[in-house]
Amino acid sequence: MSTTDNQTIQPTKKGSFLQENNKSLLFIAGAVVLLVLIYLWYQGVYLKGRAEEAASKMYKAEQFVGVDSLSNKAVKGEGGYPGLEQIAKEYDNTKSANLANLYLGGIYLRKGEYKQAIESLSKYSATGSPIADPLALGLLGDAYSELKDYKQAASYYKKAADKASKFTSPMFLKKLGLVNESQNDFKGAVEAYTKVKTQYPESAEAQLIDAYIARAQEKVK
Repeated sequence: MSTTDNQTIQPTKKGSFLQENNKSLLFIAGAVVLLVLIYLWYQGVYLKGRAEEAASKMYKAEQFVGVDSLSNKAVKGEGGYPGLEQIAKEYDNTKSANLANLYLGGIYLRKGEYKQAIESLSKYSATGSPIADPLALGLLGDAYSELKDYKQAASYYKKAADKASKFTSPMFLKKLGLVNESQNDFKGAVEAYTKVKTQYPESAEAQLIDAYIARAQEKVK
């Protein structure tokens, strides 16, 4: 038996891993700190700067929307001012780009460019706004409805109605009823129309909703 075999193997001392790998661990710790610093800079300096720049450029685009949203000025820009398309693309991760996508969705929808409307509206991120968030969902419902994808349309109208205020929920519920009828889901249509009648009796939609309820009820099997 060799001398090595006769020697007793000493157990590893406590803490030896840290001692032996101390350089590697310091490198990892340094890398983590660097990533945190980069993230903080990105959020606090880079994104803030881009957000302010985007907001200043968004102002003119919104003016173009107010004058004539169907003109190319709002979408493409004019006179050195960027349009909504450029703002949405170049300033992603900013509130202005998010709003630009909502504007673009509405403009494309009015122009009959339904697939482009869906593309822009799908990029919109919910902000907690009781107006903008349900509007984006409702516009998606409109775009899918125009493409005769009634299943998707119904899904978005339902989400919009659940999020919307008492002023817009009845409108989305009525649209939900109509697309349910288009899918021969007359029971679902009755439910949607009845919500308009019972939950929003003062709304404009409720004034003629009895006729819609009666029509759908006749076809319920």
